[in-house]
Amino acid sequence: MADNVENKPREERNNSRPLRLQTLIRLRWLAVCGQSVTVFIVAAWLNFPFPVFGCGILIGSLALVNVYLAVRYPATYRLTPASAAVLLAFDLLQLSALLFVTGGLSNPFAYLVCVPVIISFASQPVRYSAVLIGIAMICVTVLAVSPFPLPWYEGIQVSVHSVMQFGVWCSIASTMIFAAFYTYRVSMEANQLADALAATELVLQREKHLSQLDGLAAAAAHELGTPLATITVVAKEMERELQNDDRFREDVQLLRSQSERCRDILRRLTSLSAEGERHMSRLNLSSMIDEVLAPHRDSGKELELVERSPRKGEPIIERNAGMIYGLGNLVENAVDYAERKVTVTVRHDAQHVIITIEDDGQGFAPDILTRIGEPYVTKRQKEDIAGGLGLGLFIAKTLLERSGATLDFSNRDPEAAGACVRVEWPRFLLDSNSTK
Repeated sequence: MADNVENKPREERNNSRPLRLQTLIRLRWLAVCGQSVTVFIVAAWLNFPFPVFGCGILIGSLALVNVYLAVRYPATYRLTPASAAVLLAFDLLQLSALLFVTGGLSNPFAYLVCVPVIISFASQPVRYSAVLIGIAMICVTVLAVSPFPLPWYEGIQVSVHSVMQFGVWCSIASTMIFAAFYTYRVSMEANQLADALAATELVLQREKHLSQLDGLAAAAAHELGTPLATITVVAKEMERELQNDDRFREDVQLLRSQSERCRDILRRLTSLSAEGERHMSRLNLSSMIDEVLAPHRDSGKELELVERSPRKGEPIIERNAGMIYGLGNLVENAVDYAERKVTVTVRHDAQHVIITIEDDGQGFAPDILTRIGEPYVTKRQKEDIAGGLGLGLFIAKTLLERSGATLDFSNRDPEAAGACVRVEWPRFLLDSNSTK
C-alpha cells in the first residue's frame, strides 16, 4: 500500500524544507536597504531627533553578517533547520533592538517583528519555529516598556497611553500567532499535496514500465532470432557429420535439442507480445473488473460481484494502468475495513459506466467524509485498523479522476452499516468503440 509513511512526525516531515542561504541573504539585503532608507529619511529629511549612531551600528551589524555569509558559503548552500533558526533569531533580535531605540511599540514599523516568525513557520520544523515565536513574544513585551521616545518633531513628545500600548501588544501578538498558524497550515498542505502527487507519478511510471515489458520481450526475441538460427544450422551440420562418432553424438544432439527449445521460447515470447498488442491493450469492462478483483479473492472476506447490466454490449476499454490501480486500491481499502463481505456492483448504459464498492464495516467517520481524497487522511471509525485512507486513497482518487471519473464517498443506509464508494464515467470516455 502507498499509505505507508516514514516514522518521522508528519508535521515535521511536511514542514521541513531546507532554506537556501542565498534567499535569506537577499531578504536581509532588502531589510538593510529598507532600514537605511528609513533612518536617512527620518534623520536628514524630517530632522527628527533619535540615536542615529546606535541605529547605524545595528544596521551595519546586519550588513556585516550578510557579507560574511555571502563570502563564506556558496550560493547553492542550504541551511540546516538549526542554522536557519539561529539566523532568523538574529534578524529578529536586530530588528527588535532597532525598534527599541526608536520608540518601541509606538513605532509604526513594530509589526515587522512578525516577518522572521512567518518565514520560519513556512519552511522550518515546528519545534524551531515555536522557539522563535517565543523569542518574538519576549521581544514584543520588551518593546512595550522601551524608555526611548518615538522620533518626532523637536520639542514635541509623542505619548502613548498604557492601554493603547497593551492594545498594540495584543494586536502584534495575535497577528503573529494567526499569520504563523495560517502559513504553517498552507505550507504543510502544499507539501503534502506535492509529496502525494510525486507518489502518484511513481505509481504511474511503475505501471507503465510493467506494461512495456511485452514490447521488450518482442525486441529481445527479434534480436536473438538470427544468431539462434545460425546456431541451429551449425548444430544440424555437426549432427550429420558426427552421427557415427560415439564421442560427440550425444553432445551434438543435446546442443541441437536445446537450440530448438530456445527457438520455442522465443516463439512464445513473440506470440505473447503480438497477443498483447491485439488483445491486452483493449479489454471489456467485465474483464477489467475481474482483473481488479483477482488479487483480493483470497483475502478471507467474501467478495461479491453484482452485474446490473448484461455483458452483451458492455464497453470495450483501452487498458489504463492508472485506472486499474485506482480501482484495485479502492477494493483493497474496502476489504481491509469489511467485517465479512465486500460487494462490487457494475452498471452501464448508453451514457454512463458506474462501479460501486461497498463494505459491511463501520463506515466513514462524519468528520472524515468531508476530507476524503486529501493526502494523509488516515482514520475511519475503527481505530484499531491501520492504513487504508491516506496517501493510497489520494493516489487512487487522482488516477481515476485523470481517466474522467467522478468519485462519491458515503456511508450506506443505517440498516446496512458500511462505507460506499461510487465511481462514475461518461461512457464515451471509456468505450473505445464510441465516437469521441
